[in-house]
Amino acid sequence: MLNAHAAQVENYTQYLPDGANLALMVQKIGAPAPSVDYHSKQMALPASTMKVVTALAALLQLGPDFRFHTQLESKGSLRGGTLNGDLVARFGGDPTLTRQDLRNMVNSLKKQGVQHIDGNLVIDTSVFASHDKAPGWPWNDMTQCFSAPPAAAIVDRNCFSVSLYSAPTAGDKAFIRVASYYPVNMFSEVRTLARGSAEAQYCELDVVPGELNRFTLTGCMSQRSEPLPMAFAIQDGASYAGALLKAELQEAGIDYTGHLVRQTQATQPATVLAETQSAPLHDLLKIMLKKSDNMIADTVFRTIGRERFGVPGTWRAGSDAVRQIMRQKANIDMGNSIQVDGSGLSRHDLISPDTMMQVLQYIAKNDQQLNFISMLPLAGYDGTLRYRGGLHEAGVDGKVSAKTGSLQGVYNLAGFMTTASGQRVAFVQFLSGYAVPPQDHKQRRIPLVRFESRLYKDVYQNN
Repeated sequence: MLNAHAAQVENYTQYLPDGANLALMVQKIGAPAPSVDYHSKQMALPASTMKVVTALAALLQLGPDFRFHTQLESKGSLRGGTLNGDLVARFGGDPTLTRQDLRNMVNSLKKQGVQHIDGNLVIDTSVFASHDKAPGWPWNDMTQCFSAPPAAAIVDRNCFSVSLYSAPTAGDKAFIRVASYYPVNMFSEVRTLARGSAEAQYCELDVVPGELNRFTLTGCMSQRSEPLPMAFAIQDGASYAGALLKAELQEAGIDYTGHLVRQTQATQPATVLAETQSAPLHDLLKIMLKKSDNMIADTVFRTIGRERFGVPGTWRAGSDAVRQIMRQKANIDMGNSIQVDGSGLSRHDLISPDTMMQVLQYIAKNDQQLNFISMLPLAGYDGTLRYRGGLHEAGVDGKVSAKTGSLQGVYNLAGFMTTASGQRVAFVQFLSGYAVPPQDHKQRRIPLVRFESRLYKDVYQNN
């Protein structure tokens, strides 16, 4: 497969559904030219392969030991059990912060003798600014937990679950149970249909988010014996974290005289009374790449912008920072690539295999320092490549470390292979416009498996 031309790649594309778009590149590590170059300059939706770029920029800018911090601080003094002044909860965009972490910080306050706060409870989210949602995210993903807004204040991944029970009588409203420890309000406008109702085929449930984490469920559902479990993304991280913190203070017997307020403008740090921090960045990036974790990718992306330019983290700052870091620290020109988020969820993101290949080549050449390749999913073993049918059939389990990228009609791979001859190669597969007729939908991956199994078997044997 040396210097494969279109004719040779068409040996593989014949297995793909009609009209699919493929851009493909294979290049030995350190080689001056690719062994396979098929539309390598063509711009494509990277989907989650964008996380490779985000992770490299993060390691180069923040370093592997960077940690996210969350602090309880005050300018006030503590006398006789009373804190005279506001208690400020400074959230740092930690994507792994849990309610237990908040509880531990509150318990630390209690141990220091705090019983009353003569002031406000301030939720400080000034590390990030502007929207928590990136440009080009589809509106219908917004309430899904996989695209929970990567806010400054994130607790338990800003995701909560509910149960929806159909009504015993057809025509009545279904009802919702939400566990009391979630500070959200859910309202049901869902009509219950009789079992076997003709309407059921086109019955859709829709969730309408309102202010301060109020959600209304609309639509209809058929009668069922078991409740329907559902999970939704918190839309307002600050109000959610504030409500949780307030509940933890109450639980610990600590009251405050003022109000629950939010602070969005940067302020001077005060005395830290309690603190928690995330695992080191390298650990977070490993989870992000293995599991394709969007929230880690996007909080890291916004943090890169903040750390590089010394401004509150925004999508624009992250985008400019990554481009600059790539050029100055890795000598990679991102050219006309578009990166508006860290996760690749955005339909605005665009990158060519050629540019992604430069990123992969840099990673391979510097992997002693970066320890990057070990963070990628390993075919047949873990992460999003554990069950990749095409790679399994190609016989390359354990030989491929790569990032997947999937969106509607998109099946991407970007990563590394150790071939049969012991050669190390990098490859980029950007496959989009992948569609099958409705009757084949259940088996829609069969053409993909055929294509990938033949392609990667040949790359493995002939490089």
